[in-house]
Amino acid sequence: MGLIILMCVFFLLVIMGMPVAFAMGIAAASAFWYEGFPMLITFQRATAGVSVFSLLAIPFFILAGEVMLRGGIAVRLVKLASALVGHLKGGLAMVNIFSSMLFGGISGSAVADISALGSLLVPVMKERGYRPDFAVNVTVTSSIAGIVIPPSHNMIIYAVAAGGGISVSGLFLAGVIPGILMCISLAIAAYVLSVKHNYPSEPFPGWGEVGRTAGSAIPGFFTAVIIVGGTLSGVFTVTESGAFGAIYALILTSVFYRSLSWKDFLQSITGTVRTTSMVMILIAFASSFAYLLALYRVPETLSNGLVTISENPIIILLMINVILLILGMIMDMAALILICTPIFLPIAQGLGMDPTQFGIMMLMNLGLGLCTPPVGTCLFVGCAVGKIKIEDALRSIWPFYLAILGALILVTYVPAVSLWLPSVMR
Repeated sequence: MGLIILMCVFFLLVIMGMPVAFAMGIAAASAFWYEGFPMLITFQRATAGVSVFSLLAIPFFILAGEVMLRGGIAVRLVKLASALVGHLKGGLAMVNIFSSMLFGGISGSAVADISALGSLLVPVMKERGYRPDFAVNVTVTSSIAGIVIPPSHNMIIYAVAAGGGISVSGLFLAGVIPGILMCISLAIAAYVLSVKHNYPSEPFPGWGEVGRTAGSAIPGFFTAVIIVGGTLSGVFTVTESGAFGAIYALILTSVFYRSLSWKDFLQSITGTVRTTSMVMILIAFASSFAYLLALYRVPETLSNGLVTISENPIIILLMINVILLILGMIMDMAALILICTPIFLPIAQGLGMDPTQFGIMMLMNLGLGLCTPPVGTCLFVGCAVGKIKIEDALRSIWPFYLAILGALILVTYVPAVSLWLPSVMR
């Protein structure tokens, strides 16, 4: 009965429009009350959930991304991508995708990617004759590269949700090849559609221009190098790497590029505080919620239920993927990482899947959820930037969905896709 109360209160509050974090907190408090536990336990579990040192890296990651967003890095990356791939068929679509790959690896945020790159590229693509829905769909689906390509604060959330036994640096390395693979898959889909609709290509500017744009953009890459490289080398902890990365981003944009104004700095701080607060509140109440799921033996029950359907690992992993995809359509990504990791990770490990591989699979799954209705944050932001209706975008977005699903299948069933690079770099 306690589990029924927990889930019914949670879903009822979500349907009523309450933020997921508070819905989880109230649902947990209701279940604790029913079980006769003191209400103080709800807040004790919440406090324990955020009393994790590695979580201090999240505000630094977010600050670095905010500074890069407002400090002109996106413009330089777009120019570099345009010089490299703009001459291909549907060149601006390729520029959009590979700019997302480059910027996503710095900002670690899909929404920041759309805000920065979408506002730059979508209007230009429309002017050059690209259909508005195509321009938006390319921007929306490529933006989730920032979730998979390091550094990504969602990887830290997953590592915490998994119990802290997973290496964040290993997750960083594991996300590189899947993120690149996903962008290549999207580029192939964009190329096929560009040929079909005879979209234009841009003239090749020459290797001299490529060198100049690379020289301007490369300093921005060192933000990711500091964060990822410092963690991998053992010189810094994840938190220290995030702090040094944020400091470097501030110095780069304010002193070297001279493109970060005082107003931009204040907006970066405000955005960082707002986003960090949302994430921490979510983690806190999700900890109480997850404690009750473990108390009611939900992971064991679900695992036994999946095994009764099939004992084939391929089928079970497919079912987990489908469940995550469906959940990703209706709930926030960070909340799902915190709720679903304790449930599905033991099942995946029982099938012999490495927890790092499972983490990348989950991030790609839930990243796709950001591009799907009814709670597709990236889809909503992209349509707002492109000034089109969501239904117009959905009519033609399916080739890009298929591209991401193809990369997801490879990550799920071919361990080397995500685990080869971490094994080489150890």
